[in-house]
Amino acid sequence: MRQTASGWWLTAVIGCALVGCGDNQSASPPSSSGAGKSSPQSTGGNVPVADLTALSGTVKIDGSSTVYLISEAVAEDFQQETKAKVKVTVGILGTSGGFQKFNRGEIDIADASRPILQKEIDEAKKNGIEYIELPIAVDALTVIVNHDNKLDSIKVSELKTMWGPEAEGKVNKWSDVNKDWPNAQLSLYGPGTSSGTFDYFTEAVMGKKGLSRSDFGANEDDQVIVKQVAGNKNALAYLGFAYYEASKKTLKALAIDDGNGPVLPSAASVKDGTYYLARPLFLYVNRKSADRPEVKAFVEYYLSRAAQYVSEVKYIPLPEYTVVVDRFKKLQTGTALGGEQKRMSAEELLKLEVK
Repeated sequence: MRQTASGWWLTAVIGCALVGCGDNQSASPPSSSGAGKSSPQSTGGNVPVADLTALSGTVKIDGSSTVYLISEAVAEDFQQETKAKVKVTVGILGTSGGFQKFNRGEIDIADASRPILQKEIDEAKKNGIEYIELPIAVDALTVIVNHDNKLDSIKVSELKTMWGPEAEGKVNKWSDVNKDWPNAQLSLYGPGTSSGTFDYFTEAVMGKKGLSRSDFGANEDDQVIVKQVAGNKNALAYLGFAYYEASKKTLKALAIDDGNGPVLPSAASVKDGTYYLARPLFLYVNRKSADRPEVKAFVEYYLSRAAQYVSEVKYIPLPEYTVVVDRFKKLQTGTALGGEQKRMSAEELLKLEVK
């Protein structure tokens, strides 16, 4: 297997079988298409479906719009299994915004498209918030253009030229990035600064989290970004792979060239380690919330069916979920990442000890 800088987060060995908004919710993300409904009795967790109807209460989730697609699909089915006695709300405030609410004790679970940062760890400690870190999936972060755009691939160096802070007010046309590209207005869209996708992309492309031009169309709602690119033949943006998959008729994914040739985002290119913008996705569960029966049951339900839901919304499952299930069962608090993004395979991630 080729070992390169590709797979900024996940370089290699995802050996899984591949099949294939809270109170502030205003988005209309791609439908989950009934993810998980094909086998409601699927095994792997500790909560028989028959017991779920005895539950009541609420589960509050907010954070990443990338992870939203998985969590919303799980929430929909879980609520049906509880006969609507448990209300689960799932927001899309963005990873950073989600952590802010999480560290104020306002939500039970934070969806995150990056690991918790040191400043967020410090804030949690200050506020007496303990958390359980649960990796749940892998995303092939996707650079998209309008379906009619003739471009098929882009170099990481060209993305850096396009998105760097020094490009603001200067790189305004496609030809400003590459003289062989059209002399046409360049319209850039992407997630806002509260997004874990923004954090991940800027660190992977620019070498430093948060380093980006500011004169682009920022939005925490990925579906809005999809519509903006679909309606503008000179637009370019980046977002989670599942949002691209749901709109392939109007969008085109660009192959990413990290110096070893262009590679398209796909489950296969993430699995073999050749896709540059692969990254893990997480749930962070408030330790005190996990003592509530409805939250405990929801997380167990989520983890016992994670591979199925993840696949059906078009992300990539982890190689296995035993470690993650066991971590929640033991209520292990803390992070295995130490407040940093690190290059490693999914298998290496699962082997790290929580501290």
